[in-house]
Amino acid sequence: MTDWETVVGLECHVELSTATKMFCGCANVFGAPPNTNVCPVCLGHPGTLPVANRRAVEHTITIGLALGCSIAERSLFHRKNYFYPDMPKNFQISQYDLPLCTAGTLEVQVEGEARSIGVHRVHLEEDTGKTTHAGSTGRIAEAEYALEDYNRAGVPLVEIVSEPDVRAPEEARAYLTELRQILETLGVSDVRMEEGSLRCDANVSLRERGTDELGTKVEIKNMNSIRSVERAIRYEAERQAKALEAGETIVQETRHWDENEGVTKSLRSKEYAFDYRYFPEPDLQPLEPSTEWVEDLRKALPELPAVRRARFAKTYDLPADVAAQLADGELASLFEAAIVRADGLAPRMIANWLTQNVAGIRNETGLSLEDLHAQLDTIVEVIKLVDAESISSLAGKEVLEEALKAKRQPLEIVEERGLKQVSDSAELLRVIDAVLSENPAQAEQFRGGKEGVIGFLVGRVMKATGGSANPKEAQRLLRERLRA
Repeated sequence: MTDWETVVGLECHVELSTATKMFCGCANVFGAPPNTNVCPVCLGHPGTLPVANRRAVEHTITIGLALGCSIAERSLFHRKNYFYPDMPKNFQISQYDLPLCTAGTLEVQVEGEARSIGVHRVHLEEDTGKTTHAGSTGRIAEAEYALEDYNRAGVPLVEIVSEPDVRAPEEARAYLTELRQILETLGVSDVRMEEGSLRCDANVSLRERGTDELGTKVEIKNMNSIRSVERAIRYEAERQAKALEAGETIVQETRHWDENEGVTKSLRSKEYAFDYRYFPEPDLQPLEPSTEWVEDLRKALPELPAVRRARFAKTYDLPADVAAQLADGELASLFEAAIVRADGLAPRMIANWLTQNVAGIRNETGLSLEDLHAQLDTIVEVIKLVDAESISSLAGKEVLEEALKAKRQPLEIVEERGLKQVSDSAELLRVIDAVLSENPAQAEQFRGGKEGVIGFLVGRVMKATGGSANPKEAQRLLRERLRA
C-alpha cells in the first residue's frame, strides 16, 4: 500500500468590519432585512461608478503586515467575469496578478511542535450576495426556488491564500485558529464563521511521500466552522487515498461538504483562471500605497497573539496552556488590569480565577467584557478573600457570581449568607471531635493506613459547619486528632 502524503492549501475569505461597503456608501451590517442595504452601485445598474473604500485598503495592508507579507508598491483591481444570480453585475471586482500583499508566513503550534505555513497572497475584493435555497431540505439540488439577498453584495472581502504547506487536518485547524485570533486582535473583522464573516475553502491533494510533484487538487466548500474544516480535510484525504489505491483518477473539481453526513459530494468541475476572463477594472485607479502610509500602519499594529502568549508565560510565570487561554481571548486586557489592581496577589491565581470562574460566569450570564472591566474591583476583592482564606474557593465562586449579577459588595454577601470561613482551631476541634465520634469506623480505617478516607471526614466537617470550615485547617486538625 502506498504511503500517501496529504497536501492542503487554504483559502480564507474575511469580511472586513467597515462602516460601508467596498465600492459604495451602503451600510455594512449583518442581519438587516433582505435587500435594504443596497444602491445602484452594488446592484450593478448601468452607468454607476465604484469608489474604493480607503478603510478596507488599510485593513488589508494591516493583515498583510501582521502576516509578514511584502506590501505592493502598485496593485490593481480586476474584473472576474462569471454569471451567477448572487452577483448582480455579472462580474466581481477582485485582484488578480497584482495583489496588495504577498509572501508571508504564519507560525502555528501542532502538538507542541512549531510549523511555518506560507501565505501566498492577501488580496482585496467584494463579496457576493446570499442565496437561500427554499425547499424541505435546504439543499440546492432539491430546492423548489431560490431567493437572493444583495445586502452582502459589495461588502469588503479579503482573501488570504496559504501555500500548499499544510500536511494534516490538525495543522489546518491550528492555522485557522491562529489566523482567526490574529484577525480578531487586529480588529479588522468580527470573524464569526456562523455569520459568514470568516469562510474557508480547502484545496486537498495527495502525493507519494518523498516526492515533490503535487497531485490533482480538489476544492472543498461549505465549511462553516473550524471543526468542519478539519473533518472535511480528513474525509477527503481518505477518499482520495482509497480512489488512488483502486487505480482511479482524481478529477480536479469543487466538492461540497455535507456536515450532517460527514462526507464531501461533487458539486462542479473546477474552473481555471482563464475561465474568468480577467481584465483590469477600467473604472478604478491602481492602488499605490505610500511608504509613509504603510509604515504608519505597521507602527499601529497591536501585540499579536503569539507574542502576547510568550510574554504572559514569561512575565507572569504561567503554564503555556493558561497563558494561551488568556492571551488568545478577550480576557487578556482584564488579566493585566487585575494584576495592577491586585497589589501582591499571585498572577497565576488571578489567571486561574479568570479562565475558570470568571469565564464560566460570563458564559452563563452573558456579561460583556465592558461589564467585567467595570466590576474589576469586585473580582479582585473576591480573589483576595479566597487568598486570605476568609472564604473557601467554592464560596468564592458563589459570592463572585452573585456580586457580578446583582452588582453587590462581596463582603455584604459573605455576611448575609454566613460564608466566612472558620479557621479557629478551638471551634473546629469541637466539630472534628463530634465527627470522629459519629464515624468511628472511618477513623479506624485511617489509623489502619487507609489515607483516602481523610477526604470523607473533611467532607463531614464541611457539612457540619455548613461549608464554612477552612478545609485545609480542618484536614490538618483531623490528622492531628487521628494520630493522637
